[in-house]
Amino acid sequence: MIAEYPRMDGIALAEAVAQGEVTPDALLDAALQQVARWNPHLNAVVLIREEVARAQIRAGLAQGPLWGVPTLLKDLGAEARDLPAHCGSRALMNTTWPADSEILIRMKAAGLVPFGRTTAPEGGIGVTTEAAVHGGPTRNPWDLTRSPGGSSGGAAAAVAAGIVPVAHGSDGGGSLRIPAAACGIFALKPTRARMPDGPFAGEAWAGMATEGFVSRSVRDTAAALDACAGADPGAPYWAPPLGAGFRAAIARPPRRLRIALCDTTYTGAPIDPALAEATRAAGRLLADLGHHVAPARPTADFDAMLRAWTDIVACGTAQWVRTSPAPDRIEPLAASAVAHAARLSGADYLDALDQVHAFGRQMAAFFTDWDILLSTTLAEPPALLGRFDHSCADYLHYRHGPGMCFDFSPYCAAFNASGQPAASVPLYQGADGLPIGIHLGARFGADEELIALCAELEAALPWADRRPPLPA
Repeated sequence: MIAEYPRMDGIALAEAVAQGEVTPDALLDAALQQVARWNPHLNAVVLIREEVARAQIRAGLAQGPLWGVPTLLKDLGAEARDLPAHCGSRALMNTTWPADSEILIRMKAAGLVPFGRTTAPEGGIGVTTEAAVHGGPTRNPWDLTRSPGGSSGGAAAAVAAGIVPVAHGSDGGGSLRIPAAACGIFALKPTRARMPDGPFAGEAWAGMATEGFVSRSVRDTAAALDACAGADPGAPYWAPPLGAGFRAAIARPPRRLRIALCDTTYTGAPIDPALAEATRAAGRLLADLGHHVAPARPTADFDAMLRAWTDIVACGTAQWVRTSPAPDRIEPLAASAVAHAARLSGADYLDALDQVHAFGRQMAAFFTDWDILLSTTLAEPPALLGRFDHSCADYLHYRHGPGMCFDFSPYCAAFNASGQPAASVPLYQGADGLPIGIHLGARFGADEELIALCAELEAALPWADRRPPLPA
């Protein structure tokens, strides 16, 4: 069982615990062994608190769908009383909280056993995970010269390497889906307000950011989302109610859907030819499964949305820096974002918020004729380390410049701005062996239909046996 640990998903491990074939302590031992094997190469797992996990096991675990499964929390969000965080920044090292966040309470109620945190970039504002506070870059297990993406890059690298089968993450502009695509695993960003943010926040980045998970199997994400979804007390707004839930949704294929295929960027610009072909291959697969697939792309104002996203995220960065105990220790990119925010007025911020809301209505109009928008998750293969690190002192160039973040990832932020659910599915690999993620976006509130489609694709073209080799 322990030898098989890196190849098993969380549901299978929990079933083994329930049947008495393995103990939660033994699974934690296996996870720590994987950390010892992989982390010297990856720098993905930090702030390990084995004693906290052992104490949770001794106190008695909830016998939920992920009973006894070891997991990791991102170094942003998932505030925990017994698991301090650096929040990706030297300005916030060893931050502690007086209580557990609601999402962590629900994760533990599902039986999950968190034993540490995964690396994240400062403020979560980049598409890579190269934070000074973590002593160096986090590396992609498929190619150690490349980034695992960001900002949940440490979580994705840890899951891809088999350290844990499912890990906490978050997504404000693609931060679950970008790393999932780069590392060859699965991620679904839920509908806005589907996941709890409390009690330490009401929303993040004007509601564009959400908590979530990365995993190797669709059913692990379904179980984690079922356990954690739903507004927490005092939430400023709620998502539309779920039906039977995520696990029930994947138990059967979805209805036959109208799928818009976009093998360019959403504005029609060309992307890497191999990724464009992967998009078309996914379209052919979906057509073979009986779905209606045709070329189409939204006509929404993407440039205005991206400018608004940039302003809102700059203001969010300025907010946490202002309240940090050591604001002079932030990296150049965050300092530039703070400087940009200082040039914005309150009216400018509300203008940006209005622009994001207008964009959401434009995207909603597109989904009156289509059920799913299909593209690749990234416009090119996983980035080489250093390309997007936070030494850049020009925040606007970093996000909007030629060859920079929005050129590399032109799809994901649209669904943060619109609030609609979206997923990255690891259907393909390039000729170089690097993973290629396929992006699927759905209408607001249609999370269950989206995950059912992801499960149908997983069954049609399984990816579970694709594993990165352990480096020499």
